[in-house]
Amino acid sequence: MRHFASRRTMLGFATLSVAALALAGCAADAGSEETTTDTGSEATVAAGCEAYADYMGNEGETVEIYTTIIEPESTLFQESFVDFEDCTGITIEWNGDQAFEEQIAVRVEGGTAPDLAIFPQPGLLKSFAANLVPASDTVSASVDENYTADWKTYGTVDGTFYAAPLGANVKSFVWYSPKTFADNGWATPTTWDEMLTLSDEIAASDFAGNAWCAGIESGAATGWAATDWMEDLMLRFQDAATYDAWVDHSMPFNDPKVLEVIGEAGKILKNSDYVGNVSAIATTSFSEGGSGVVDGSCAMHRQASFLGGILVGDYGATVVSPEDTDVEGGISTFYFPGVSADQTPALGGGEFVGAFSDAPAVAAVQHYLTTPEWNNKKAALGGWFSANLGLDTANVADPVNAVAVQILQNATTFRFDASDLMPGEVGAGSFWTEMTAWIAEDKANQDVLDAIEATWPAS
Repeated sequence: MRHFASRRTMLGFATLSVAALALAGCAADAGSEETTTDTGSEATVAAGCEAYADYMGNEGETVEIYTTIIEPESTLFQESFVDFEDCTGITIEWNGDQAFEEQIAVRVEGGTAPDLAIFPQPGLLKSFAANLVPASDTVSASVDENYTADWKTYGTVDGTFYAAPLGANVKSFVWYSPKTFADNGWATPTTWDEMLTLSDEIAASDFAGNAWCAGIESGAATGWAATDWMEDLMLRFQDAATYDAWVDHSMPFNDPKVLEVIGEAGKILKNSDYVGNVSAIATTSFSEGGSGVVDGSCAMHRQASFLGGILVGDYGATVVSPEDTDVEGGISTFYFPGVSADQTPALGGGEFVGAFSDAPAVAAVQHYLTTPEWNNKKAALGGWFSANLGLDTANVADPVNAVAVQILQNATTFRFDASDLMPGEVGAGSFWTEMTAWIAEDKANQDVLDAIEATWPAS
């Protein structure tokens, strides 16, 4: 999903509370005790800097990180490096550029490639594989230890691992009001069938609103919110291999397995008993579509973690934990359930750090960014989370981000947004427009899939 804002803001939109963290400098005073650690060469480790011993021996080096992430988010990244820089003597030069996706190619072709680049999606990373340096064995081992295997796959091109995971975002959420649920005696569902049963119960009750609210209007990108439903449900009703085949077109877009999925999506999105006026969803903005959980005009809304920031800023919501059942306008999330309670796939996105230089200092920084130590330090500064298995949710102050971390750490499968991985004429073209016609014109399921299949570019 790359349509409503730049990818870097998908993390920033989810920033609803910020934890303060005082970073203790680890550079030793003149009289501090020093120890010597063997890291390939003799290196002196100042007292208090023992955690950084593996990165020593690169004093005086500067490592540039080129990225889409700019102010204000970049300030917290720079703050997270203070101890590392003080202890190792490596200077990290953070270079945020909103034109990253265009300028990275210019820099590589011009011979001024950065030391490290943070790629906002696997497809862009893949296009630079010939220029990237394969990740070191140390980085590879750290990723194996600290991430699920799916994340390493997205940093791998043609069998070579290049880029380690950085930040993450999660889309497999249902937004709701804990107060509304508590007032009506509803329990959050843990399976798809339970969610449909709850929807039936709400529709048949005296609740004044709809069971679901939705909106897929987004200007020229209208329809992406409906494609997200398809992607989440593909991971629930089909297996990961089928999802991958759908993305790379080794399985046709109009395959019967995809037909099954769009039928499941229609059980909610095209059910007037649940959503009211179905066609109106096509002209309701994706942000307004979720506002009903704030004012009580609907009970549930499926959308990614970033929605909370919009509902707080534009609709007066307050993000609360599920236990806060007495807050008027309070909103929270539960996991968009699978077919069974033990099936917990996650749909989302993330960033990947690839190296254009084989300098030891560059490898040291790339390695540090994969560790639980840095991930916890960065998360505790607020407004950010990752899929690192060593990330402690106690360091994630925002309750929605904390749930996102739990989803990522417990996911049976993780996959990127399919439309971001498909060819542009499909992922950001016919997939959007045909899903819009599916809603606005009640276009038949098979006709929608056939039309999208017809637009897939020839190999």
